[in-house]
Amino acid sequence: MTITIRPEAPSDEDSIEQVTRRAFLTHPYSHQTEQFIIRALRADHALSVSLVAEDAGRIVGHVAISPVSVDDGSGGWYGLGPISVEPNLQRRGIGRSLMEKGLAELRKFGANGCVLVGDPAFYSRFGFANDPALVLEGIPKEFFLSLSFGTSSAHGNVQFHSAFRAEGSQDASSV
Repeated sequence: MTITIRPEAPSDEDSIEQVTRRAFLTHPYSHQTEQFIIRALRADHALSVSLVAEDAGRIVGHVAISPVSVDDGSGGWYGLGPISVEPNLQRRGIGRSLMEKGLAELRKFGANGCVLVGDPAFYSRFGFANDPALVLEGIPKEFFLSLSFGTSSAHGNVQFHSAFRAEGSQDASSV
């Protein structure tokens, strides 16, 4: 298996949705809306970074990164997710490669930091940690993680893009 990480192309959209759907199908904390979130982010031109993992011409993983707002007015902060890998290919470094490349892209264009909701045991290896100064309403603090790039800090409530409220087959104009 030789994995290539590259920006998504328009022809990848259906494959991204299918990989995402399969990756979250049995996830205990998923409402199975992740593929609709990505679709709504794309429709609203809010995918700042959208990378696919490809193996022999087949999409096997994806990561989406979009802007977030922080109520202290801090700019340049982004939310990472959803990130997905084909279930039968998980634990082979594909997610790690997507994370590393996605974070490198954020740093390249001068982002101040990144937030995500996820398992601290996994995401701490990339430098993510709970910051009591940042809050995502409705999410237990131990699962809301951030990574500041450089000396920039932010504090307050974080809001993800409205696409994160996508359900079913709704498009971005209806979220």
